[in-house]
Amino acid sequence: MEQEKKYGAAECGDCNTCPRNCNGQNDNEIDPAQEALDAAVLAAAAIDRNSYEKNLYRERAATLAEDEKASGYHERFSKNAVVAPATPGKEGSLLNQSHAGLTLYTLIIYSENYAGILNQITAVFTRRQVNIESLNVCASSTPGVHKYTITCYCKREMAEMLVKQIEKKIDVLQANCFVDDEIFILETSLLKLSTPSVLADKEISRIVRRFDARIVEVNPTFTTVEKTGITDDILEFFRCLNDLGCVLQFVRSGRIAITKSCVEHLDQYLTQREEDSQKTM
Repeated sequence: MEQEKKYGAAECGDCNTCPRNCNGQNDNEIDPAQEALDAAVLAAAAIDRNSYEKNLYRERAATLAEDEKASGYHERFSKNAVVAPATPGKEGSLLNQSHAGLTLYTLIIYSENYAGILNQITAVFTRRQVNIESLNVCASSTPGVHKYTITCYCKREMAEMLVKQIEKKIDVLQANCFVDDEIFILETSLLKLSTPSVLADKEISRIVRRFDARIVEVNPTFTTVEKTGITDDILEFFRCLNDLGCVLQFVRSGRIAITKSCVEHLDQYLTQREEDSQKTM
């Protein structure tokens, strides 16, 4: 019988699967340093560290659990629509938030039509921890110029600071801030109502007529109602219908606004810039 050959660790090169103990070590012996390292790794992995994803998951789970506990409602996509009245202070209501000492300002911004400008503008609000309530972007009457209508709750000093910082952007032509008395404003909203509730309660139809809303679509499951007006009227319209427990969905558009001034500041600015460019030529 051939004598068994012995190989060193460097000669074999397969120490992970080889059953031989080439270095003369006992398999039962455990390196204390390795054991301490393994224990430290396991202890670190066992810690439930906070992260953005985990905190967001906990917050959503807590909100869902509280909503189910309060009303027993869980949204399902089925033929029969289920009514879920909005709960003040929860996600999606946004109607009873406290803005004590703050004023709602509307910022109207004009800029060149280039990609990435919206990100630059919203970054100004993010750096100063100012929440944007609504945002509307559209083409203006001036070719190549876009108009941004942004609303936020803040103090006068903060609104003026936001305007100055936004105007420093290269592609921004002009920025101004206004209160509600200085501009004409308009918003559009859509409400999805439960058709069985609308047919059973005549008060719902009276509220729709009283607020001069328009019924867009009616089917056996839901009724779609459109309401256009100022912010206070739209919110009051929603509160009246929501108190009757017939609202399935509610959505509002961003605010659109024009100034009450007799002078168009953007046209003045563009005219002045054109004259200055001709003088330098």
